[in-house]
Amino acid sequence: MPENLERRPDDSYEIIRDSDEIILRINLEKFPYSPSIEDDAVCMSKTMDKLAEVKNVTKIVFLQKRDYEYDYPQTRILAEIAVIYAQLSKRPDLTGYTALGDPTCSKCIPTWHSEINDIIHRILRSDPLGAYVELRRAHRREKIKRQNLIDRKCGPCEDKYIAILETVITILDKTRLIAVATPYLAGYKIGDRSIYRKIFAPTIKPDFMFTKLMSTYPPEGQEIGSYVVGEDTDITIFGFQDSVKYLYHMLPPEFKLDEEEYEILDMARKVMSEHKPKKSEFVDPKRMREVFYNVGRDLIEELVQFKGYNFRAKQMDKLGSILVRYTVGFGLIEVLLQDENVQDVNINSPLGQIPIFIVHGEFDDCETNIIPTRAEAESWASKLRMTSGRPLDEANQILDTEIELPGATARVSAITGPLDPTGLAFSFRRHRDRPWTLPLFMKYKMLNSTGAGLLSFIIDGTRTMLICGTRSSGKSSFLTGLLIEIMRRYRIITIEDTLELPTESMRKLGFNIQSMLVAGAFAKKGSAEMSAEDGIRSTLRLGDSSLIVGEVRSTEAKALYEAMRVGAAANVVAGTIHGDSPYGIFDRLVNDIGVPKTSFKATDIIVIANPVKSASSLQKQRRVIQITEVGKDWDDDPGKEGAFKDLMKYDPITDQLIVGDALINGESAILKEIAANIKEFSGNWDAMWDNIVLRGKIKQTLLDYAIKAGNMELLEAPFVIRCNDRYHRIAQETAKELGALDSEKIFFEWDEWIKREIKKGGITPN
Repeated sequence: MPENLERRPDDSYEIIRDSDEIILRINLEKFPYSPSIEDDAVCMSKTMDKLAEVKNVTKIVFLQKRDYEYDYPQTRILAEIAVIYAQLSKRPDLTGYTALGDPTCSKCIPTWHSEINDIIHRILRSDPLGAYVELRRAHRREKIKRQNLIDRKCGPCEDKYIAILETVITILDKTRLIAVATPYLAGYKIGDRSIYRKIFAPTIKPDFMFTKLMSTYPPEGQEIGSYVVGEDTDITIFGFQDSVKYLYHMLPPEFKLDEEEYEILDMARKVMSEHKPKKSEFVDPKRMREVFYNVGRDLIEELVQFKGYNFRAKQMDKLGSILVRYTVGFGLIEVLLQDENVQDVNINSPLGQIPIFIVHGEFDDCETNIIPTRAEAESWASKLRMTSGRPLDEANQILDTEIELPGATARVSAITGPLDPTGLAFSFRRHRDRPWTLPLFMKYKMLNSTGAGLLSFIIDGTRTMLICGTRSSGKSSFLTGLLIEIMRRYRIITIEDTLELPTESMRKLGFNIQSMLVAGAFAKKGSAEMSAEDGIRSTLRLGDSSLIVGEVRSTEAKALYEAMRVGAAANVVAGTIHGDSPYGIFDRLVNDIGVPKTSFKATDIIVIANPVKSASSLQKQRRVIQITEVGKDWDDDPGKEGAFKDLMKYDPITDQLIVGDALINGESAILKEIAANIKEFSGNWDAMWDNIVLRGKIKQTLLDYAIKAGNMELLEAPFVIRCNDRYHRIAQETAKELGALDSEKIFFEWDEWIKREIKKGGITPN
């Protein structure tokens, strides 16, 4: 809260002293135009008067339906000129009539007096660049005039006026404004404010919201991409010649409203704010949003009728959605997360000073034009506490949870003081709206068809797997793609401390799946939530199921390996863990977490997924860089004793996974174990390898058809599952008919089927 607030008697402006900030808030509700220092000379002049009166202002805010905020660097540029204006106005040695020369002479002095006073008292306040240019031009004119003087009596007065001009020019030369504007001043025309737009640009915040947004485009930015999210959110990506940073510029619907719409929204928000949602209402956020939308939509309609405005139904629907965002929702965070290209949203403290940063699917790390405020952050923290039922305070400084929003779900991590000494900070990890699939990963070159075929075969072989990588390497997403390969006839149990796996989407797709939520890694003792370790052990009592652990973090690894040892022969057991190499995973599990070495042998396959950077380090792409088998014939150190065998390994030259010696030479003990339980493959390495190739060929063909048809829906989970089901049925029928698997026959029949399916959709592949 502000430490001190001073109001002027006429309420035209107020000064807010908040910590180390002095904020000048100017009320321009009755101003006939949108307030703008850069565009409006009158607005600049009024602001200059206030800055001359109030010293050390760090921020300027105009109030008029929306808040227009100029930050510290911009404020200091203008405040410096205001101080100079105040000082020059009080210097008779510069502006006084007698200071210009002989007061009895009416030849030049009246003109000079009028000129210098007009520049200092009027132009300097409203157009300081114009004042500077006028001074320069007057100085040049008088110097020429002095050189050509005929009447020597005029010399002393001329010299005095030139000296006055030089004094004022020298003072202005030292200002930040002139330093920044000098490259653009050639040919400057008085009244042209285009240069000011290169220097001043406010962040804008409508009355009904807290978050600020820099709506103008950066003058030095070069547009490198643009698209529209939803119906009315414009996204533009800017690059800069002298910077490696990108700017993600968002212009959402709430910044495109007219004044009547802003008025209705602000009135509705004030009414809605009287009802504070109860903690019990946050138990079902989706239902709560529906209720608030319906109430808000009816309220907006009543207000529109009361004001006599002519709003269309669609217009009021849009206002209702915006109202929900800024009452029970997460404001512009929701708009950001609706963009499928946005993977991570990072909000650093101190709030109100730093823009939001994102990780973009195409442009990687970007700064945004959105600046959240402290009030907004406190609101988010309260909502996260209520929806998760988890604390966030000095005793519990980290909160991990998940949120479900219109068009997106996300994992959220929030931290507070004293861990964050400057306040609150947040990280939102956006989940894909629909489950990932192996063909989708192939499209983005995370792995190739051979890798996809191999992993599909291993999943059907019900082996134990760890998906490993650094943060933001795509571990959880890749685990999802592997889950889609599990046949829907088998039961799946997922265990997570933050719900990231798309269990609800998979349930709708017909999977027999049960999710379990356990206590987070930072949960305090005495929490009502079951620990991850106990949660994993409890699954062993829930019948025959595939066990999927969202992320292995700590001592629950011991329980996971119990499950692996018990269920490895019958079910898929898989999870994700941080690590960048097979030996690094062994070292962490055994030496850091305490999994017995003999238990680690229950690991069959380790998949390493990591970002791969370009030579410039400006771009990175997610890649599977290793598919490694963990051998069982070792005693002390699997690395030294050759237990890790790379089935496939990433080649940076070709940007592909390539087949390793263990596969080429038929030395994979895990694959042989899988084959030993299948009649058609037992003792026949070539037949087994032929099946892996067939699986990869099917997935590659699906990808090729999707690209040729321009229909990426073919790569989404619903159709990929149908393709997998069709393959299994054709393979089963072929084995019954021929007594063996015939890959050519299976592929032919599958290919004919997919062509028919695509044709039904009105698209025929070439």
